Formats: sequence, structure tokens, C-alpha cells
Amino acid sequence: MIRGIIVEDEIRSRDTLRGLLKRYCKNVEIISEADSYRSGLAAIRELHPDVVFLDIQMPDGSGFKLLEELDEIKFEIIFTTAFDQFAIKAIKYSALDYLLKPIDPEELVSALKKVENKISKSKVNENIQVLLDNIKSRNADPHKIILSTFEKIHIIETDNILRCESDNYYTNFFLTDGKQILVSKTLKENEAMLGGHNFIRPHKSHLVNVKYIKGFLKNDGGYIEMTDGTHIPVSRRKREKIIEIITNI
Repeated sequence: MIRGIIVEDEIRSRDTLRGLLKRYCKNVEIISEADSYRSGLAAIRELHPDVVFLDIQMPDGSGFKLLEELDEIKFEIIFTTAFDQFAIKAIKYSALDYLLKPIDPEELVSALKKVENKISKSKVNENIQVLLDNIKSRNADPHKIILSTFEKIHIIETDNILRCESDNYYTNFFLTDGKQILVSKTLKENEAMLGGHNFIRPHKSHLVNVKYIKGFLKNDGGYIEMTDGTHIPVSRRKREKIIEIITNI
């Protein structure tokens, strides 16, 4: 049985989540509910849950502030939030789960299946640290991203990503130090995270960091020349837009 705590200031949202868990996730036992940052912090410290359903915005403090107060995080976290573009982007970069209100039952079940897989405590702590680092830089895009492979959890500065290349259902990350990291996410999924962080997609198979564009070659339809000497093809329909971006760098 998974022992859970709900930290949510709205009673209607707590009732809804409790009802969904009772109906769809019978392996979850809610051992406590808290209606504020302070009461949530106290419940977590006292009861040591397996998972915490954590609201982001509460009157007396945010869910992120709650996490900063804990010396050690030995539980899984599923954030619950109304739409908050910055918070959601930071959570995605940290490879953590979130549920948008109103909560979809299928998404709830999916998030809890991941909890059942018992992500290692060290991995959770790394993910949380990346999240908190990104949250502190609220006036800028998140600057760190979690890249998970079979062998390792990589914490990467986004400025150190030169480009990404599609490999069917995988994406190969090329870093500025010459290293490559292959992750089991599509290029489209990675574009959703990196697209607003100086990354552009000139071709269906490529995503590049504008910072490392050296020039544009006009032959054979057009190629972006990267600082490492790589030539990235540009699709015909994106040619004008890419030239405009490069001209304004």
C-alpha cells in the first residue's frame, strides 16, 4: 500500500482528489491531509509518506518553499496545480510529475504507476534540486534539465546543449564538450521543453541552440553551420524564418 499525503488549501480540490484516488487507485492510502504550507510540512515530517500530492500555490507559502524547508526528501512528489506556465516548465525540466486541475483520472493513474516503480531516493533528490534551482531563477527560463538514460541521471545546463538530433523514438543530445547523450524521448517532446530557450527546429530531425550557430550556407536548399562544424539541413518551408532568426542573432 502506498502511503500518501495531500497538501492542498482548497477543500473542494482535496475532496476531488481523495475521491479519484479511492475510485481509481485503490493501492493508495491517504494518511493525512493538509490545507497549508505549514501544516503540510508538519505532516510530512511526522508521517514520512511514500508520496505527496503537492499544490503549488497556497496562501501561506508555495509548494516549492515547502520542499526547500526539508533537509531530506525521501518520498515521491506529484504536483497539483492550476495552469502556471513557469511552474509547469520548471517541473518538466526536472523530470517530475504534475497534474493540472481539474485532475484527469487517467493522468492520475499514470503518475501513480511511476510512483509504484519506486524511483530511487537519490534520483528524486537530484530532480528536486534541479527544480528548486530553476525556480530560484524565476525571471529567466529554467537553466538546467534532467536527461535520464539507462545508466545515469544527467543534470545538464541548457547552455551546454549544442544541438539535438532525432533517432526515431529517441533523441541524441550533442553537448558543447563533445559528449553525446541518448534519451528515450522524441525530438518533439524535447522541443516542447527547449523551444523557448534559444532553441529552434530548422528541420524535422534537428533542434539547434541559436547560441552556437556560426552561419547559414545557401547551397542545396540551405544549411545551418554550427560552431563545431556540423551542417544542419533546413526544410524548405522554414528557410525564410530561419534566415530571419539568424540575421537577428
